[in-house]
Amino acid sequence: MANNSYSGVKNSMVEANHDGEFGCTLKELRSLMELRGAEAIDKIGDSYEDTQGLCSRLKTSPIDGLSGQPGDIEKRKTVFGENIIPPKKPKTFLQLVWEALQDVTLIILEVAAIVSLGLSFYRPPDAEREPKAQDGAAMEMQPLNSDEGGDAEEKKKAGPPKKEKSVLQGKLTKLAVQIGKAGLVMSAITVVILVVLFVVDTFWIQNLPWVKDCTPIYIQFFVKFFIIGVTVLVVAVPEGLPLAVTISLAYSVKKMMKDNNLVRHLDACETMGNATAICSDKTGTLTMNRMTVVQAFVGEKHYKKVPEPENIPASILDILILGIAVNCAYTTKIMSPEKEGGLPRQVGNKTECALLGFSTDLKRDYQAIRNEIPEEKLHKVYTFNSVRKSMSTVLKMADGSYRMFSKGASEILLKKCCKILIANGEAKVFRPRDRDDMVKKVIEPMASEGLRTICLAYRDFPVSEAEPDWDNENDILSGLTCLSVVGIEDPVRPEVPDAIKKCQRAGITVRMVTGDNISTARAIASKCGILLPGDDFICLDGKEFNRRIRNEKGEIEQERIDKLWPKLRVLARSSPTDKHTLVKGIIDSEVLEQRQVVAVTGDGTNDGPALKKADVGFAMGIAGTDVAKEASDIILTDDNFSSIVKAVMWGRNVYDSISKFLQFQLTVNVVAVIVAFTGACITQDSPLKAVQMLWVNLIMDTFASLALATEPPTEALLLRKPYGRNKPLISRTMMKNILGQGVFQLIIIFTLLFAGEKIFDIDSGRNTPLHAPPSEHYTIVFNTFVLLQLFNEINARKIHGERNVFEGIFNNLIFCSIVFGTFIIQIVIVQFGGKPFSCVALSIDQWLWCTFLGFGSLLWGQVISSIPTSRLKFLKSAGHGTQKDEIPDEELDELEDNEEIDHAERELRRGQILWFRGLNRIQTQIRVVNAFRSSISLYEGLEKPESRSSIHNFMNHPEFRIEDSEPHIPLIDDTDAEDDAPTKRNSASPRNATPTPPSPTTAAVVPTTPVSPSPNQNNNAVESSNHLLPEGPKSGTPSAPGSPLHSLETSL
Repeated sequence: MANNSYSGVKNSMVEANHDGEFGCTLKELRSLMELRGAEAIDKIGDSYEDTQGLCSRLKTSPIDGLSGQPGDIEKRKTVFGENIIPPKKPKTFLQLVWEALQDVTLIILEVAAIVSLGLSFYRPPDAEREPKAQDGAAMEMQPLNSDEGGDAEEKKKAGPPKKEKSVLQGKLTKLAVQIGKAGLVMSAITVVILVVLFVVDTFWIQNLPWVKDCTPIYIQFFVKFFIIGVTVLVVAVPEGLPLAVTISLAYSVKKMMKDNNLVRHLDACETMGNATAICSDKTGTLTMNRMTVVQAFVGEKHYKKVPEPENIPASILDILILGIAVNCAYTTKIMSPEKEGGLPRQVGNKTECALLGFSTDLKRDYQAIRNEIPEEKLHKVYTFNSVRKSMSTVLKMADGSYRMFSKGASEILLKKCCKILIANGEAKVFRPRDRDDMVKKVIEPMASEGLRTICLAYRDFPVSEAEPDWDNENDILSGLTCLSVVGIEDPVRPEVPDAIKKCQRAGITVRMVTGDNISTARAIASKCGILLPGDDFICLDGKEFNRRIRNEKGEIEQERIDKLWPKLRVLARSSPTDKHTLVKGIIDSEVLEQRQVVAVTGDGTNDGPALKKADVGFAMGIAGTDVAKEASDIILTDDNFSSIVKAVMWGRNVYDSISKFLQFQLTVNVVAVIVAFTGACITQDSPLKAVQMLWVNLIMDTFASLALATEPPTEALLLRKPYGRNKPLISRTMMKNILGQGVFQLIIIFTLLFAGEKIFDIDSGRNTPLHAPPSEHYTIVFNTFVLLQLFNEINARKIHGERNVFEGIFNNLIFCSIVFGTFIIQIVIVQFGGKPFSCVALSIDQWLWCTFLGFGSLLWGQVISSIPTSRLKFLKSAGHGTQKDEIPDEELDELEDNEEIDHAERELRRGQILWFRGLNRIQTQIRVVNAFRSSISLYEGLEKPESRSSIHNFMNHPEFRIEDSEPHIPLIDDTDAEDDAPTKRNSASPRNATPTPPSPTTAAVVPTTPVSPSPNQNNNAVESSNHLLPEGPKSGTPSAPGSPLHSLETSL
């Protein structure tokens, strides 16, 4: 209705201007919308006489609605506001940049860049001050023991498994950290070896003495070695990982749109690849949602096809057509086909469309009856709902009597019938025994053929009786006379049986959840292939399902659901609550070792909770309500089950694309790190120059991401079982490929590096002077290295040990373009790159040899695939996801209140912690160095004005109360602290609960202030520092708040 964003002042002005045009204000309409039921009717009666009075004031019609004239619409928008939901405020560009910077991989590179930049400006202090600096460094390296670490909290009782998001992102981040650690070890070893070689060569072999005047020169050498170590670290870090994930997901989402999947949440794409169960609606998803009456029981005769009108007694036919015309929503219509020769268009409720089509087949015009009896002449309408499973409409006849027409689920409505019309048009008594016969002989045969059975009935209220109480539904909806039972067919979509077969082959269980009766549901499930002959599966209706899963008190028990769901395939006559219960029961179940990943389809408003609870919620784009779409993760734009299978394919393809990229990237990383490490240690220089490394990085990151992350999915993806949440990103087969190709490339590169000049009869490029021109030798090494990567990129297309690496290569034009494009650019760089790229133009013979050696990686790939992975016992997988028992206790405490565990969010918060730790560390080191350079005593030093800018000092001043500052500044990882109650926030640190002012007599007491606790207690600088300080008079060496020692202790 009205848009709430309109301010009160604006409304009052508008209302004043248009008071004469509409006799109803925006405020009045708002207050009216807040009322329900009888209260609302009374309000309309008091203020506007009746609904017609309200409509006339609003200048609209209860039947035709608004006139639709542009001028009228604009006027209404001005007065009442637009009928739209205000869009959510998008994130700013800077917010998106800040979120991207939290990635752990980028943080490692950022810290490396800051350290490298800082060292380039560093000038060593004088020699006499060096011992003090060394003392400070030794102090900083001392391990700290906090008494908090000793108190191991007892493990919480394990709750039910929670919905997990961003599992792939979590695995990648964890893998990136592991690779970063390995790179750190390699860079540390590089630095140590370089330093040891320098020291041994200078002071042992050359036997030079340590001269004080030469100390700055020695330190410059050490700084150079450190920067080489940082280079090795940067080469090791797979900075292309975040890019590969983004490209793969973005590309998949765009392509999924063509497969009728509108992805609302990116996580859903990867989650769908791990789906193990799908709970699907029947109508419109498994079936075509184009219903037609194909059988009818009228006048005690069962017609297997629609009867001719002359076969039905005229008296029965008249009542039947009248009942269908008025007891179907007037918005439901059968319209002429859009194309000549096409099927008539069904508009509105499809079941009602089937009944209107039935009246047309009987050569009667329902629209003529509707014109004669417009909607406002209907005396009373009981709309359809999921409880009563029927709809009724009351007409006031010309003689003052009333006639009510009803339609609904046959087995429910027949119980309310006491008469039935027979062949001569007269009513006959309809006993329970007759009803049982009819169920056996008419309804069950129809249902067994997959038909939905609808009963049509009526009841007369004669003038002689007093007007009934229309609000007493139970009395009104009884004593009916049965007119007919019709069988409505909703044909199964032709592509569905094949799609369900693919799901079952892929290890995904499909369950049908429907509101139809159990016989119809079973028949449709058999046609779809959900139920197969000889299967030991069960079908239940909602009533029996609830009886089996509830205890004597009526409470749902997980143990009871666990006994039921593994064999359950069809849930009929189910309510939206039953659907939610089933989905929740499957997700929370721990019967199977692997947690179930459940996808659910839904179209109604009531399906919202089930769609939210599911790991992936699919809403119907055509039949779905806005509420269902809002609650979903993916919208099926064609309402078709086979589109869900496409989503599974794309989800699995994302996973495989990332694994392909990892296989390629890690091969390059392993080779590049070892070459840089060995070259630096043996030749004191890297064989691959900085600009060349940038080009290699560009190939292995950006281009490889595009090439391998855009591989289209194939049907072969559906031939394997779901990977599951614990499946490592790098399998043992992939590890075999990485190590195998790495060994081959290292042999080639080292052979060229140390014997290339003899093989090609050229000058050696090793041990050249500092500013010597580029050499042919090192150009051949660089060229061969790039071509090895280029051909290995083709190898990386297969990750499961397949031999034919060229299969389907031309289906991915992006891949082909990138491989050929990279090759052409490489030719340009080598032939014309010159000094900037440290290259010399090569001859045709040299190019052919380089290409031949690069092509060798394809041949070597065939050798590797011939070796059975099972024989190589030493191979390990890598890239496992974080298990719940691996999450620290303090993080688990925070996750207890959440419905789901977001692995990407967890790692992002770890990223924030790393950021602030890095900043704290750098800041402290700078202050310590400055303090020593200025010869300030460790135990003196009053606070300087500029020291307030330190994060540590800012946090340690009592006048700076963190939680009272406005606006609230997120410190460390306090980004989520706003959600916690203040009591919880302060209770985490009882000893810091009250600020302690600095004592004038005792300098040893350090002022403290309550700080929002971090999930990582070791990162809480203030809390940790309190245990390091001397205790009052016992210490003769107090550290004042502004002293470097205090700052150092605080950061540690």
